[in-house]
Amino acid sequence: MMEENEEQPDDHQPLEKESERFRLHMVTWNVATADPPDDVASLLHLNSPKTPDLYVIGLQEVYSGPVRFVSDMIFDDPWSQLFISTLAPLNYIKVSSIRMQGLLLLFFSKLGHVPFIRDIQATYTRTGIFGYWGNKGGVSVRLSFYGHMLCFLNCHLAAHMKYANERMDEFEHIMDTQTFDCKKAPRIIDHRLVFWFGDLNFRIQDHGMHFVRSCINNQTYNLLWSHDQLIMLKKKEQLLQEFEEGPLDFQPTYKFDLNSDTYDSSGKKRKPAWTDRILWRVRPKSQPNDEQDENDVKEKKQLKEEEEYPLKVRQDLYTSNMEFRISDHKPVIGIFTLELTKIHQTPLVSLHAEGDWSADIDSIVLYNPLQPFPSSTWDWIGLYKVGFSSVSDYITYTWVKDDEVAFNNEMMQVFMGKEEIPVRGGECVLCYYSSNLRCIIGISEPFKVQESKVAVAEGLFPERINGLDRIARSEDF
Repeated sequence: MMEENEEQPDDHQPLEKESERFRLHMVTWNVATADPPDDVASLLHLNSPKTPDLYVIGLQEVYSGPVRFVSDMIFDDPWSQLFISTLAPLNYIKVSSIRMQGLLLLFFSKLGHVPFIRDIQATYTRTGIFGYWGNKGGVSVRLSFYGHMLCFLNCHLAAHMKYANERMDEFEHIMDTQTFDCKKAPRIIDHRLVFWFGDLNFRIQDHGMHFVRSCINNQTYNLLWSHDQLIMLKKKEQLLQEFEEGPLDFQPTYKFDLNSDTYDSSGKKRKPAWTDRILWRVRPKSQPNDEQDENDVKEKKQLKEEEEYPLKVRQDLYTSNMEFRISDHKPVIGIFTLELTKIHQTPLVSLHAEGDWSADIDSIVLYNPLQPFPSSTWDWIGLYKVGFSSVSDYITYTWVKDDEVAFNNEMMQVFMGKEEIPVRGGECVLCYYSSNLRCIIGISEPFKVQESKVAVAEGLFPERINGLDRIARSEDF
């Protein structure tokens, strides 16, 4: 297969490019080391008639005691398990996640968008205790969504009223030091769209406790905005001025007594504050320059792309969810509409299951590269049950280069051994995983794997057959 930069526009696109809209549901929540609740349906708006295309969930203070943290490095932590088990049956898969001690960031997508989510990378920056301890800092996931470079940054910044400037310093440090292996967007600020969210810990200063609580009781939140530290810093910090935020038309989300809706009644009586926030930044348009240097060429190319493939962001909802009481913070929800013209409209690979599939015979996968991409001997095709949760949730797989047979000039075929195909059968899909692009770049239509006729004829239960298979394999070693 040919090699080409992953961000080249697709060939043979129509001259008139129409923009499309995608719904993004974001959650930020400091969970204060609590175990997850039984149900997060209201947090994810699962009963809403409008279903999101993407979910981005950022948590802070996920419990990270020594024993739990070690086990979480091997298995998904309980919070991740809850969101995965909730969203996978609804046809969302976990595209990426990153954990840095108490900071957790999860990115989910509807299955249909997955072949167009490419070049996924995740990283983290520690700022707690001089950068040596991960209790504070930022974790990020960046990716290309239909060719547009997006970055999601979940932060937990320094606490306490008097440290507003330190919080700003931490944010600038994270923005300056996080880098990615991507020529087009090597830094956070280079991305077309950045979401910055988390427990940013900015407080309401100057106003006394009585006035703050009076405004909350009367829902006159706007009287507090001018003394919100983040809004105040925006007036003098150029970096912050590039970020947008919806109006804070919900009550401050910190600090509550546990298992209640009562603000801090302890001896400390901390003043309520909007510590939990979601902001976004659309990259400012490049300005043409007369000098013909390398940067100018890059800026002109960037300007042309922005004009040809526009991207707009609209916030549809910015609110808190008051029903959860397991933490001293309330979760904050932001729902956005991303309106964009797709740079990529065709998947890199098409693939499908050839003929009848069952555990009785080896099966054939046909695939066809539709766009140039940097192929690798480590590329593989996985068999997944419909409703799978992540890339690693495959039933079995085959290496693309192993046993590869030229079917014709374009179509390729590979075999998948019958030993690993489920004897009970079921609805499945095939996914092509690109090692170089670190993502799934092609998904087949769902197809039926038939129940094993051998198992039925011999009267064996699938569980027994699978058990025998495991025993047989263990005896080989």
